[in-house]
Amino acid sequence: MKKQTLTYAILSALAAGTLCTSGTALAAEADDEATDLGETVVTAERIPTTAMSTPADVAVITAEDIEANHYADVAEALNHVPGVVMTNGASGNDQVVRINGEERVVVMVDGERLNDDQGSMSRASATLTRIPSMKDIERIEVVKGAGSALYGSDAVGGVVNIITKKAKENRTQIDLNTGSWHTHNYEIYNQGSDIGGLSWTIAAGLQKRGYFDYKDQQGDTTKMGGSDYSNNGMSLNLRQQLKGDNSIGLRFAHRTMDGGSPAYDRWGYYGPAGEFYSKNQQQIMNDVSVTYRFKEDTKLPGYLRYFNHYKANDFSGKFQTRLQGVDYQDGWRLDANNKIVAGAEWHRSDSSNKQSGYEGKNITTTALYLQDSMRLADKWIFVPGVRMDHHNEFGTHWSPKAALNYRPDRDTKIYASWGRVFKAPTADDLYYEDPWTHGNPNLDPETGHVETIGFSHAFGAGTSLDMSYFNSNLHDAIVWGADASGSWTPLNVYEEKKHGFTLSWKQQISKPWSYELGYTYTHTETPATNTSTTAEYVKHNSMPNGYRVGLHYQQGPWKANLEGRMGTGLDKTYYGDSRYTVFDFNTSYAATPQLTIYAKALNFTNEAYSRYAGWNYPAPGRFFQIGMTYTF
Repeated sequence: MKKQTLTYAILSALAAGTLCTSGTALAAEADDEATDLGETVVTAERIPTTAMSTPADVAVITAEDIEANHYADVAEALNHVPGVVMTNGASGNDQVVRINGEERVVVMVDGERLNDDQGSMSRASATLTRIPSMKDIERIEVVKGAGSALYGSDAVGGVVNIITKKAKENRTQIDLNTGSWHTHNYEIYNQGSDIGGLSWTIAAGLQKRGYFDYKDQQGDTTKMGGSDYSNNGMSLNLRQQLKGDNSIGLRFAHRTMDGGSPAYDRWGYYGPAGEFYSKNQQQIMNDVSVTYRFKEDTKLPGYLRYFNHYKANDFSGKFQTRLQGVDYQDGWRLDANNKIVAGAEWHRSDSSNKQSGYEGKNITTTALYLQDSMRLADKWIFVPGVRMDHHNEFGTHWSPKAALNYRPDRDTKIYASWGRVFKAPTADDLYYEDPWTHGNPNLDPETGHVETIGFSHAFGAGTSLDMSYFNSNLHDAIVWGADASGSWTPLNVYEEKKHGFTLSWKQQISKPWSYELGYTYTHTETPATNTSTTAEYVKHNSMPNGYRVGLHYQQGPWKANLEGRMGTGLDKTYYGDSRYTVFDFNTSYAATPQLTIYAKALNFTNEAYSRYAGWNYPAPGRFFQIGMTYTF
């Protein structure tokens, strides 16, 4: 009943706004974004729009944030966004992002989809380890809530889009650091351009780490055997400027990982039950794309892209997947009050998992989408949209959306959105087969809807307040668990419901000092059915209460940041404890315009906590690091 009431309220508000303002042509007020000083984002509507004019819950991590905190990877940066939780990231292997308690999230680089169709036994189908270098990131946009109307399958919890840098000057930067557990990182980054319109950015890095220490629930510091890894990568972005606002670009990213993957052996498959074991895991990922961009640096840019992504793993056997596709998008201004965005996509994957019973399984998806950003009045923006996906195994799915943004003044927005969502079963869901685990070819796609309402206000001088509430309802949700025979298999549960809210406050106390506070509440409900094992896993694989706190100092050559994240209400059976508190600290000193020296202390209180639910997966304990960057 609450779900229906919220849905009807949002749709009524959208309809009322349309009826009350239909026929209003306000050409003079048609585009006030040119004078809007808010952060420009592109992910929520696929076109450049200021955050305050976007009817969505949007968070942005800028290049300045990344540099000030010396974040090692995207997972470390996202850990400090309210409503976002990273899992599986502690051992250096797969890094999975959850938004509003949801693993069904689309991850992109410059709008290029990284999710693959092979999937995993969670509902995530993208890993952030595909992102080679933080040095090449201009900003990270996090859009919470339904995104299937624009981005298709997986965009249930939201979208993470990593926007890369454009070369602005000729410069090179070297980053060297060392730390606990024999950790060593070496990275070089170069950007430049020539008079012929060719520009480039290139990054390459080597990362090594030995066994990490962790603090267990008994308070003892223990070394995690088999947790060492070598993590190497490089990326290249080439762009040739053509006549007018057109360009053609090449993106290539390469990543190799070789190391242990420790896990908790609950049933004693690989050794004594209730103890940790480790297997070696090797990964190689190659992503390449060619993109023709037109109408660049306008409010309605377009592009035509071909991409080819390859990922191979060797972990108790070899498995790999290749995803390639063609994406097209364009935009038009119909009149002073209507901006149209339309696009088409063709994606095809080829996945094999020989030791798990399948190879050469193809999944093909063809999609069309259309969206209109309608200015109904000087303070109202209505954004309807629809997407059609045709899946070769599961037919056609329609994903409509409707969103409304109200700007009572320049510093305030009130928004509401409703969207249909879906996620198709992955190749592992359908075809996996070994003595203990088997896929399920009779699965249905996951379908449902997500509603969001929110409020944002900028008080000026670096002070702002953001509030949002979401409700999610999925039918035929897929979860892995034991069937009637005791085998591990994916099953459709009747419903999976989530709701919650986020509060975020930022304030500039004085010129050098600022702070931020955040709180998120997430509640998950699953039915008590014959799939109770899987339902219980979904219910408890979440963090009911999440807290974020940050204190920042910047004065002259000095920068310092203290960031904390806390969780309460956790299920002790799955997480080992019902709460945790983790504090990270970093500081840097710009000795010269070229040389910066920095130090980091992660989890400096040596907190015992789990990085992943389901089994006891302890996160690393206290970690120290010192480093330097030199730019020339």
